[in-house]
Amino acid sequence: MKKDDRMQRLIVEGRAIEAPAASSILQAFVQAGETLVAGVGCMGQGVCGSCRVMVRRAGQQEVKTELACETVVEDGMQVSFIDYLTPSTHHVYRIEDIADSWQAPRKLLEIFPEAPHCRHCSGCDRACPKGLEVQRGVNLAVEGELNASAQVFDECVMCNLCTLACPEHIGPNHLGLFVRRMVASLSLRPADLMRRLEQIERGDMAIDFDAPGAQPPR
Repeated sequence: MKKDDRMQRLIVEGRAIEAPAASSILQAFVQAGETLVAGVGCMGQGVCGSCRVMVRRAGQQEVKTELACETVVEDGMQVSFIDYLTPSTHHVYRIEDIADSWQAPRKLLEIFPEAPHCRHCSGCDRACPKGLEVQRGVNLAVEGELNASAQVFDECVMCNLCTLACPEHIGPNHLGLFVRRMVASLSLRPADLMRRLEQIERGDMAIDFDAPGAQPPR
């Protein structure tokens, strides 16, 4: 029997299936007669992060984490769904209790004390199915650059794969969600201004009011 080049043969959850070349992994699994009751949500929109899968492509040893609804099937592909995971560390907060943007950087470190301990291993970046610069987003948040951090996490779908990959249990996606909520709820002052004012409060930068130019011209 002649092989139909338009059909891709792959293994999903240990089962050999065939699917049209343009199908996503999720579509292929459903078309094969599977009834999905877990690991699905938006059914193809790529916005819920529920259909986490591990994928190994033919001829490759590396296993990648991707979203089944966004990944197109390939011949020889091996796929396994990743069960829902509960983060080992819980970060509890009430965003309405943070009344002033001045508190934001300090509150972030109180709620996510693991964040400054990032090992810069890039495991979160490799795990992210959306290709976000997760590690950079965490580092920006630690530095007080909350607006920039929020932009990094803007397309996060909360799949928890970066949390699974993080050896320091930072929970990068949860940190990103916190930062996005913070930015949305507060009008944040520029990070460099907040750092400078903190330095002045600590006495690190004494102000000489008698110095030339310190006083406005009369």
